Amino acid sequence: MSLFWRIFSLNAAGLVVATALLLGPVTVSTPVLVGEALVLLGGLVLLLAGNALVLRFGLVPLQRLDRAMATADLLRPGSRPVVSGPAETAGLITTYNTMLDRLEAERAAGTARALSAQESERHRIARELHDEVGQTLTAVLLQLKRVADRAPEDLREEVGQAQEATRAGLDEIRRIARRLRPGVLEELGLASALRSLAGGFTTHGLTVRPHVTGELPDLTPEAELVVYRVAQEGLTNTARHATADQAELRLQPGPDGVELLVRDNGTGLGDATEGAGITGMRERALLIGATLTLEPARGGGTDVRLRVPVTEGLR
Repeated sequence: MSLFWRIFSLNAAGLVVATALLLGPVTVSTPVLVGEALVLLGGLVLLLAGNALVLRFGLVPLQRLDRAMATADLLRPGSRPVVSGPAETAGLITTYNTMLDRLEAERAAGTARALSAQESERHRIARELHDEVGQTLTAVLLQLKRVADRAPEDLREEVGQAQEATRAGLDEIRRIARRLRPGVLEELGLASALRSLAGGFTTHGLTVRPHVTGELPDLTPEAELVVYRVAQEGLTNTARHATADQAELRLQPGPDGVELLVRDNGTGLGDATEGAGITGMRERALLIGATLTLEPARGGGTDVRLRVPVTEGLR
């Protein structure tokens, strides 16, 4: 029954009963007698109580819908208010759930296109850095070597410093190109790419220990790229913000697929809001139906977990 008919029926019943009583033995005197006043007051109280109960139970689904709308997050899909209540309320909740389904599907499709374009641009920039800037610096390094061989003794030290600066710049260009385009992922697979990634983040102030299980299910290329990028972003956050000296990068089979864990012993998340890096990780996880969680680690620090289900992430 709709909310309108519930309220109308209750009010109609109250008015019909009041009219029947007035036409029957109940009368109203002038001045009003105490007994008559008590009967009228009792009827009013019953009518108000009935209206309050109807409205209370009728509006509960709307209150649940309000809380669901206030906490809705397209990066954490799947949460839906229960369809219940009068016809109008149930219809409104159903329409809202349908709208959420459509918005999540459209966001996933848009994110997929954006990330695909981003990966293509990464590959293009990495290729240009390697083929153009890298080759140019290599040529400069060779020219500096010839100059050093012919330079007088008092200039050789300065030429040597220029050589070292050029060599450092060339190494930095190659490192940036590798991060933009993980060639090792395409050539040697996910396990080797993650070990290489851990080695690249291991510096004098941070030690990253990789633990990659050998017996892993085969992932689609899209899922492998998502796992690699999430691990890369997690280690980047650790190196930049966590003030940690130990980190762990683990990839292992899970109960329903594959689980990636990036753990550090840093300062933890605290009250910091999620930035673009974490948002990007969540968007990538949605593309393959994976679940991303960030939680405090045992003993301090942060755990970043990515769970890739078999039904979505495996071929």
